Amino acid sequence: MTMTTDTDRRGWTQNPDAVKEDILSVALSEFAANGLSGTRVDTIASRTRTSKRMIYYYFGDKLGLYTRALEAAYLKVREGEAKLDLDHLPPREALARLVAFTFDHHRKNPDFIRMVMIENIHDAKHLATSQVIRDMNVAAIEKLTGICRRGHEEGVFRAGLDPVALHWQISAISFFNVSNRPTFSAIFGAGLFEEEAQQQIRQQTVDTILAQVAPQS
Repeated sequence: MTMTTDTDRRGWTQNPDAVKEDILSVALSEFAANGLSGTRVDTIASRTRTSKRMIYYYFGDKLGLYTRALEAAYLKVREGEAKLDLDHLPPREALARLVAFTFDHHRKNPDFIRMVMIENIHDAKHLATSQVIRDMNVAAIEKLTGICRRGHEEGVFRAGLDPVALHWQISAISFFNVSNRPTFSAIFGAGLFEEEAQQQIRQQTVDTILAQVAPQS
């Protein structure tokens, strides 16, 4: 096993952004696995290259760390959406890409799903205190609003679409695919969660959303 020398540690602690990123990555994993009450800061510290004292220095307390981890989880989704460059795509293609991204992101990031489930157990009281999360999600709805508006102007989307409701529907399918996998698999078998089946469900999800927003004949 490679030992961390004092020189290595000093170099590491002189990069506070890297230290905080390391702490948040481990914290997200621990909170997702054990919840807020079941997670111990000592355990997080033992899995990082820093100390419990430094965790408190950067994040204040366990609740502060939990909130920052929750914010980091949401930030990853919003940053991924931003990289899609949807504003330069035709509306149907932009919406299809957003739906597919959401499905893929949630599937590849089960810790995000678990964090949201935990926060729902707490009635979102910690999330509600985070202006960061509210601002990020307002921006996401604004982007979806723009897609809906462009689609209506070009005659490929129906009038009266509610971007918040549409966001809910996209999220619901993508979320359920991860959150209910254990119970669904126990009842019906794990076949739908094999790669080929997941790709089919992904495409069906895109097709369903596109059919829903299409102009009514």
